[in-house]
Amino acid sequence: MITSEDIFNISSSKQFEKTALKVFRFQYDNNAVYREFCDLVRQDKQSVKSLKQIPFLPIQFFKSHEVVSNLDTPQTVFTSSGTTGAVTSRHLVTDVRLYEQSYRQAFSQFYGNIEDYTVLALLPSYLERQGSSLIHMVEDLIELSNNSDSGFYLNDYDALVRKLLEQEWENKNVLLIGVTFALLDLIEKKNFKLENTIIMETGGMKGRRKEMIREELHAILTKGFGVKAIHSEYGMTELLSQAYSLGEGIFECPAWMQIHIRDTEDALTYIANGKTGGINVIDLANINSCSFIATQDLGKKYDNGSFEVLGRFDNSDIRGCNLMVL
Repeated sequence: MITSEDIFNISSSKQFEKTALKVFRFQYDNNAVYREFCDLVRQDKQSVKSLKQIPFLPIQFFKSHEVVSNLDTPQTVFTSSGTTGAVTSRHLVTDVRLYEQSYRQAFSQFYGNIEDYTVLALLPSYLERQGSSLIHMVEDLIELSNNSDSGFYLNDYDALVRKLLEQEWENKNVLLIGVTFALLDLIEKKNFKLENTIIMETGGMKGRRKEMIREELHAILTKGFGVKAIHSEYGMTELLSQAYSLGEGIFECPAWMQIHIRDTEDALTYIANGKTGGINVIDLANINSCSFIATQDLGKKYDNGSFEVLGRFDNSDIRGCNLMVL
């Protein structure tokens, strides 16, 4: 039996691999969708002896299948955002406590005590729909901050400007979590010089603005908010863990999460650090669903385990996903 202590107390790469192999065997036995995928790529439970032999389920399966590793009734269902009429991902979460422990512990690792912050959230596109895992996380962080100044701002940019300036005047530490297009909207209304505020963008123009490369976007946000760096969060509906960037677009994972980079021409082959390929994510907190996900993101991994996200595959670029007929 794998416990949350096994997952959240990992302290070495050897311990990570040992736990990941246990999780793989558990999910192979208990997740029918994942097991059938593993069998199709000829990697069954007996043949997998190391981390790099574990198959990664293409993330698109969450749009067409119920990817679960137990028979418990889901406590919640997280859904991805999408354009009208598009098929969205559905992540059936049978134990929300694992998600909460994951983001609480990761936040503490990267940012310290949540009670040291005023948490302000500018996430209009997420608030306007049901099933957002990001909203669940931010609502909880706001509550855990135990701060009456923390809260959400939907479209009231003027009130948010006043709150940011008030907190700055009072020398309070602020974490402003915002969807990209809304952060750009905010600095068009007011240019800031914030010395005590962390700006964390969660990505996403949601069709409201043209897409930009990270360097251009972060240069605009850095200037507009008057900060030294823009922080970022890398998470997704299909996962229960996030990686964080404290600047320059370089992300780091908590101890129970790892990134591996696959060859874009051969989904079962890894490439060397420093080279661009498809991002595979191991998220051991996602034990009741699937912990081994092949995303549609492109990135690079570095020797110290950190990574960059460089863009996304077009549909024409995806290789090795022709097993979607399951």
